[in-house]
Amino acid sequence: MLFDSTVRRELARSFGVTLVVILTIVLTMMLIRTLGQAAGGRVAPQDVLLLMGYAALGHLPTMLSLSLFVAVVSTLGRMYRESEMTIWFASGIGLSRFVRPVLSTAWPVLLLVMALALVVWPWGNRNSAQLKERYERRSDLSRVAPGQFQSSRDGSKVFFIERSSEAGPDERSSGRNVFILTRSERSESVTTAHKGHLEIEGEDRYLVLEQGQRNEMATQGGARTLARFERYRLLTDAQVMRAVDALPPKAMNSLDLLRNPTPRHLGELTWRLGLALGTLNLVLLGIGMSASNPRRPNNWNLLVALLGFVVYYNLITLSQSWVAGSRMSMGTALLTVHGSALLMGLGLLLLRDQGNRMVLRLRRRPA
Repeated sequence: MLFDSTVRRELARSFGVTLVVILTIVLTMMLIRTLGQAAGGRVAPQDVLLLMGYAALGHLPTMLSLSLFVAVVSTLGRMYRESEMTIWFASGIGLSRFVRPVLSTAWPVLLLVMALALVVWPWGNRNSAQLKERYERRSDLSRVAPGQFQSSRDGSKVFFIERSSEAGPDERSSGRNVFILTRSERSESVTTAHKGHLEIEGEDRYLVLEQGQRNEMATQGGARTLARFERYRLLTDAQVMRAVDALPPKAMNSLDLLRNPTPRHLGELTWRLGLALGTLNLVLLGIGMSASNPRRPNNWNLLVALLGFVVYYNLITLSQSWVAGSRMSMGTALLTVHGSALLMGLGLLLLRDQGNRMVLRLRRRPA
């Protein structure tokens, strides 16, 4: 039918353009943030593009929902401004008749949002966490550039080496002319050694020094001790390995969240399902919120629609916190937030249809 094909073609074109613009903006922001993390030493420079890809996949459901919502509002709003809607309404086609062509165009996006939220989102978060953890687990000596000081992760130790070598297959990183400054509540010590390397035992990391000396001064009293050694082991980081069950809920599979229905897990699942349900409700809300008066020079519908999207998205996040805090069950949260949005969208469509029929009857009434 000409009506359906026209609406689908216009909506698909608007959706593509909107998605490209939003992707460009979001990817630029993600690139700046990831480069900042790499510059601050929190992620590996060679993993910047990979981390940005995982982050983009994680935010893609939101971008798709926003692009589809904006496309519906802008496309139908343009038809209002150019009086195309008046022609369709005069032909006996109500606003609710637009639901079918809009949904026929939007259903692949709805399925994609559901797949991304339930499957790709935890996969990307898990891989991103593994990359960051692998970078954090690298040896402290490998972080130190020759001739530069570097603090340990807990800030209690400062390392300096004259020259370092890359880690070998045995996961040991070595350096020559090592200097270590260690501060604690009771003492402050300076340790120097001709060479050293790192060893991992269980969940702890040890720095093994050879041919050096340790000068220690007590904080209270100022007593000093000097010791020379041929081999000295120093604990640098404890619990460097993360347990598999310590993954955050956002990095867990959706089925694992269902198998272990704790409040935090159900809250995460509420958020994932809320993205898919919210995308459907936003399509219905966009059809009703696109109405505008063609006689007005300014069109505020898109701005109001964007504000509504922000409010709705925040409500989805709030529903996650409600369920995670055991203040509401998952079913009640989904029904409250998304059921109310569905009723609002259907009610808005009905209200617009009734108003359009009334206007047409008034225009057809003879003077």
